Order: sequence, then structure tokens, then C-alpha cells
Amino acid sequence: MSENKDPQKFVYDFTEGNKDLKDLLGGKGANLAEMTNLGLPVPPGFTITTEACKVYLESGDAPTALRDEVSAHLKALEERMGKQLGQADDPLLVSVRSGAKFSMPGMMDTVLNIGLSDVSVAGLATQSGDERFAWDSYRRLIQMFGKTVLGVDGELFEEALEAAKQAKKVTVDTDLAAADLKKLVKQFKKIVESEAGREFPQDAREQMDLAINAVFDSWNTDRAKLYRRQERIPGDLGTAVNVCSMVFGNLGPDSGTGVAFTRDPASGHQGVYGDYLQNAQGEDVVAGIRNTVPLADLESIDKKSYDQLMQIMETLENHYKDLCDIEFTIERGQLWMLQTRVGKRTAGAAFRIATQLVDQGLIDEAEALQRVNGAQLAQLMFPRFDDEAKTELLGRGIAASPGAAVGKAVFDSYTAIKWSRSGEKVILIRRETNPDDLEGMIAAEGILTSRGGKTSHAAVVARGMGKTCVCGAEDLEVDTKRRRMTVGGIVIEEGDLVSIDGSTGKVYRGEVPVVPSPVVEYFEGRMHAGADDADELVAAVHRIMAYADRVRRLRVRANADNAEDALRARRFGAQGIGLCRTEHMFLGERREMVEKLILADTDEERESALAALLPLQKADFIELFESMDGLPVTVRLLDPPLHEFLPDITELSVRVALAESRKDANENDLRLLQAVHKLHEQNPMLGLRGVRLGLVIPGLFAMQVRAIAEAAAQRKNAKGDPRAEIMIPLVGTVQELEIVREEADRVIEEVQAATGTDLKLTIGTMIELPRAALTAGQIAEAAQFFSFGTNDLTQTVWGFSRDDVEASFFTAYLEKGIFGVSPFETIDKDGVGSLVRSAVEAGRATRPDLKLGVCGEHGGDPESVHFFHEVGLDYVSCSPFRIPVARLEAGRAAAESRGSDSR
Repeated sequence: MSENKDPQKFVYDFTEGNKDLKDLLGGKGANLAEMTNLGLPVPPGFTITTEACKVYLESGDAPTALRDEVSAHLKALEERMGKQLGQADDPLLVSVRSGAKFSMPGMMDTVLNIGLSDVSVAGLATQSGDERFAWDSYRRLIQMFGKTVLGVDGELFEEALEAAKQAKKVTVDTDLAAADLKKLVKQFKKIVESEAGREFPQDAREQMDLAINAVFDSWNTDRAKLYRRQERIPGDLGTAVNVCSMVFGNLGPDSGTGVAFTRDPASGHQGVYGDYLQNAQGEDVVAGIRNTVPLADLESIDKKSYDQLMQIMETLENHYKDLCDIEFTIERGQLWMLQTRVGKRTAGAAFRIATQLVDQGLIDEAEALQRVNGAQLAQLMFPRFDDEAKTELLGRGIAASPGAAVGKAVFDSYTAIKWSRSGEKVILIRRETNPDDLEGMIAAEGILTSRGGKTSHAAVVARGMGKTCVCGAEDLEVDTKRRRMTVGGIVIEEGDLVSIDGSTGKVYRGEVPVVPSPVVEYFEGRMHAGADDADELVAAVHRIMAYADRVRRLRVRANADNAEDALRARRFGAQGIGLCRTEHMFLGERREMVEKLILADTDEERESALAALLPLQKADFIELFESMDGLPVTVRLLDPPLHEFLPDITELSVRVALAESRKDANENDLRLLQAVHKLHEQNPMLGLRGVRLGLVIPGLFAMQVRAIAEAAAQRKNAKGDPRAEIMIPLVGTVQELEIVREEADRVIEEVQAATGTDLKLTIGTMIELPRAALTAGQIAEAAQFFSFGTNDLTQTVWGFSRDDVEASFFTAYLEKGIFGVSPFETIDKDGVGSLVRSAVEAGRATRPDLKLGVCGEHGGDPESVHFFHEVGLDYVSCSPFRIPVARLEAGRAAAESRGSDSR
């Protein structure tokens, strides 16, 4: 083993830790220690820390001190249990299980029944009085160890097991007798020797050490890395390893294993939720390979264990003050707790549970706000199936993760990925999923399985990803080899459309139409929380949003360019418009007017073109000021290059060439072509646009400022309250802003004099160039507000052309871990974010009352909103449908910072 001079402790007994040591002991180890501290029935064991894993991953070997520490803890465990690991007559058996800080269901490795060998299996048979159980445990060990530790293809073991069942003419492995399992063990050992190039190890300590290293290695498997990227879990945390004395659920009908939830993870409702499987080990439940019975059935199977479990569940929920996910085993009537954690839940359940716990007095409103997030709220705003639509029901399974998903049926992950990348929406259909299906699950719109329950791999992973899922649809016969699904004589071939409802468990043939979600109807004012017919979910969302609005410091505005979008944004809670893009007002029929402006050869022609545009611009602004009366409206003057308003250079060239060949060339087309060539740039986004246009095209910005000022004056004279803010784009130096502002101030004064109004218009700029951020102190001398254009700032800081790079190499960068997430999706705090922070500080140093906002798409991204709160912006602006998400996250950011301050 490698040299490690750090004398730190690498192994903790379950009696030594607690739930607050997740960084060191991982979630599983910390919670096993916590349950031990609570006096609950936890099998004895110990945890190898994440620090040991980090050393192993960095050096390729475990730290020197680890072996001795493991030996000491193993000896103490053997003394406590009165037996030794792998001894012949009465062997101590242990499990080796992963356990990272954050739950990663099925992504890393577990090995059960370590300590069994050709010799000790006989001792286990004698000690247990059940030969079948002993050989079943041994074949499980070889199968798990072969696949997990030695890298043998798991399908080889599955095929041998299936062949054994077919030979016996049975359908479940519990019907195989001891003699059958003995033969299977021999086959499994031959598979190991053939595929791994070595015999299955008979030494128990070797088994354990190799399994520990395998768990360490599983931290960096492709599926684990993919899952971490999907869930944004840091890659440098490492995993702990839990070594736990085995308890057996496969000892007969008075034994079993199960998973329980203290509340329904799909809906949040209180009750008895979970799955139980008699005569089985834990992996059988989560793998979904055998259909379970509802947890409530345990009351009639084993009432003593059921009552004890209900009491423990209540204890754990009150202790953790949250929904708890519990794994347990019953060994011949004795209940054992194998794991607990704060359970994953659907978005709807998260909101319901948070408010329920407030009503029960377990948490306060501030904590309830931290229990939900913007991503969950966004999920609740997705459409749902129309109850009034004509449908063809294929079957019904377990509602594992809600949502309305429609797509083409596919029967393996490879096809799901391939079709998805081609733009197809797909539903991944499997008998059951396993960790190798993760990429296909991510690519699919929804997941449908014929086996498994709410605690199966498919259900747990889908809930964590917010992906629609229906599990355990037993009536559906899934044939992955023939790539089809049959039910009641109906055959669904690969490529056929299916619809699945994760809220009801219903599966439909064809495409079912969707309708808006009740949460969107609530935000739009069409459903009122508290009304007799209001949905419980809407009431929960209303309560949490109300609290978020009370505590948040950041205001939330909308990116909106017309009255319709502005009114929708206002219904969604917008407190103004943070970005009105005037270039969108020059499209459609007005494009010809812009062409006249561009083609103008004289001052008179240019002024005529501007005069024609003025009343149209003014009318646009009047509508906006009416719809946002009393709230600020930030109008960005023309930003994109003028060539965007002209015909495509290739199409126009072809048209002119054809006309010239016919000798009927259009003079206007010829002038247009000359203008297009004149304005053509190799990199137009870094060329003649923004403030540069306003300085080069005389009267352009003056016309827009006049339209804004006249519209504001007309609204004010009509007893309205217009609050216009004029924003100059792409400023890189204060001199540009000073020149434009001087012209703008002159125009505003003229309008005030002509209309007899006192207009309090403010003038500011976008900070979207690195130089603007670096000279923000100077620019603030001429600007009354800054709005950070983080889309362009990201492009210019990184040297990216967004339209090109996202399609070309971003996928590779994400896969290689260079990006955890696209910098256009979540702000790059280290690069772009540091410029924003320094610009805020410099700007406010010059002008303490400087108003600061952001209008890039980051304004609606949950993680970015927290950053903008931290650096001291006054508002964020985003698209209308993201406003509720931004409001919620602004509240969470404020509550979080208050909590940090109080600590």
C-alpha cells in the first residue's frame, strides 16, 4: 500500500459518527451512525471515510494505515458478533456498500455475503438450518463479486440463472432448490474463471479488501460520472465504504426485505408507502426483477415487525424533520434497519411536504422555503394530459414520477440516445432498468417498466431527475429482443407513439393532447389558492411563493418586447421590464422601412425613413407603458448589426444574377446588394452594432429616444405613471456613452418643452463587454444604471460564438468534465462572475445609488440568481415563464443568507 504520512483516522465504527458527518462518512454511513445513536436496531459495522477514497483515487492505492485500521475494527466486530469473517463452522458475513455524501441510487457498487466460500457455505447451511438459503447466498456473492469486482459481464450470470429456471420449469429464483443452486454456483465459478482469468477468491479477507477497492473505483465509472454531471454533484468528493454485518431476508417466508417512505414520495401524502418482498435480499427490491407487495401488506404477514417499523418511521421523520427513505430487512421475525436518508421526492411532493411540516410544527416557513427549489417549480409548470381527450388505455402501472410524457417507443438505451439526438421524442420501455440504462433514461421523455415499484431503480432515478416514470405495469409484456410491447392483443412496435402519465400510472396508445398545468393557471390568475376547488398543490405553491416574495431582496423583472408578453409577465409576478429589445419591433412589414434607412443616400432620405419609423416606435412604447404602468420599463436601443434587417446575401446575389441574365434587373435589388456587401462583416457580433450604430447612423438613436419620451409624455398626460429607462447597448468606453447621452438629454428636453411634462427618464448601459466591466467605475460617471448582458459577456469572456460552439464541441466538453454545466445556462462565477462582481463594486464606488440588474438568460437560472443576490444586484430579468422560478430562488437566496448571518 502507498505511503501516507497523515495520521488521520480512516475508519469509524457505527457508534462513533452522526448524521452531520456526511462529508467524511458519506450519507449512508452518517445515517447508519445516527440510527445507532438513536438506539434503533442497526447491524453492527464500520465506515471507511471519503478521505481514504480520495487517497486511493489520487495514488491508485489505499492509504498505508487503512489496512491496520480495518483489521482493528473487523476484530472488534468479530468479538461483538461472536464469530469470525469466513470461519468454517459459523461464518461472519458482511456487506460492502458504497455511500457518497449525496445519494446516487444504483450508480456505485455493493457486494453482499462476503465471507462465503466452498468451506464456509456448509457452515452457514448448518448454522441456519437451511441449505437452500446458504447456497442461494453463495451464488449471489459470486454473481455480485464477479460483476462488480472482477468486471465479468453480468448478462452471463443472468443467462445461466435463467437457464436453470427454465430447466426446472419455474419462473422465479425462489423456486430453485439447494441442489439447483449448487449446480449454479459451479457454473458461476466457471464463468468467473473463464472471463476474469482467475478463480473466485476463497479467502474472506481478500474478498473484503478487493470489494472495498471496487467500491472506491466505482466512484469514477462512466455511469457515476454521468449521474454526477446530471445532478451537478462535485466529482472530487469521493465515496465512503460501509462494512456491515449481514442480516438475511432470504431465510424463508418469515424473512424479507423492503423499502419504506414516511410519506408518499410521488404525492407527498401521509400514509403507509413502500414495497416489501418476502424471502429476498435488498437488491431484489431495488432492482425491480421481482414484483413486490405494498408495504401495508406486511401488517398481515408479520404484524410485530410492521408495528415496530411504523414506530421507527415516526421516530425518524420527527428526528430528521423530513420525508425519510428507509431500507430494512426482517430476519426470521427480527427487524433490522439498513439505511435511512432524506428521501428523493417529486416536485409536487416537495411543495406539499414542506407546507405539511410547517403545519405540524416541525419546521418554520424559512426552512420550508429551503426544502423546495426553482427546478422543481419549473417541473410543476409543465403541461398535463387533457382529461377530456379521447384516449386508448393500454394499461396501468405504478405512478412513480409525475408528468405527461409522449414519445416513440424504444426498447434500449442506445436507441433512445440515437433517436433523441436526431430530434425524436422517445419513451424508454424496459422490463426493468439498471444503472447501465442511465444515458437512455436521460435522453427519454419518460420511462415505462413492466416490473418494479416505487422503490425500483427506474422510479428512484426518475424522481431524482424529474423525469416522468410509470413502473410495474404488469399487463404489458415487454420483449426487448423483438423490440415490441404487447398487451391484450395490441402490439406496440418500436417507433409507435405512446403516452404515459406519471401522476396516475396510466399508459396510452398514441399521442394524448396536453393542457396547461394548474400551477400555470394559478400564476395566470385562473385558479385561486384557497378556493373550494383549488388543488392542494396550488395551495402549497401559493404559501411558499408568498413567503419567498416577503423575504426576497432581489426584484424580478421580465424580458418582454410587446404588450402581450408584458401583461403575461405581470400576471406571473414581474415587477417591471428589465429588457425590451427594440430590434424585434423592426421586423415584419417594418423591414422595408429599415431597408430605406440603410439605402438612404442623402440626409433627407435618411430623415424621411426615420420619420416614418418614429410613430410606429412611439405606438409600441405606449402599449408597453400602459401594460407596465407604475413599473420600470428598460428599453434597449437598437443592438444587432443592420445587415440582419436585409435579405440573405446569397439569395439576393442569385436573384440579381438571374435577373441580369434575363436583362430585367431590379434597381432596388441592385442597391440592396450593394448595401449588403457594404455592411457584410466576417464577425458581425463584434462589428458595427449597438452603440456603434448610434454613433455612425445619424439620428437613429435620437429617433428611438424621442419615441420613448413622447410615449412617456402621452401616458403621463393621460394620468398614467410611465417609468422608462433608456439602455445603451455594447458600450466599451465612457466616451461612447457620454456622446449618446448628450444627444438623448437634448431630445428629452425638447419633448418635455413641447408636451409640458416633467419626464424622469433615466439613462444607463448594458455591461456586456469585458472592457466595460473593467472600466465600470468610469462608465458609472455617465450611467444611472447598469444591466449586465451576461449572454454577450459570456461570449466575449470565453471567446465563444454561442450559435456555433453549443452545437460543435459543448457536448464533448460536458462529457469530459471541462464544464459541469454550460456557461450559457449557469453563470461562470470564476470568470464572468468575477467581472460582474468587480463591476458592481467599481460602479457603486463611483455612484452609490447606481441601480444594478441583469437581463441575460442567467436571470432566470436558479443557481445564477443566488450569485446575483450575493454580489448585490437590485434585480434580475428573465423570460415571462421563468419569473416564478426567479421569484422563488430570490426568496431562497435571501433566506439562506439570513440563516448564514444568524449562524
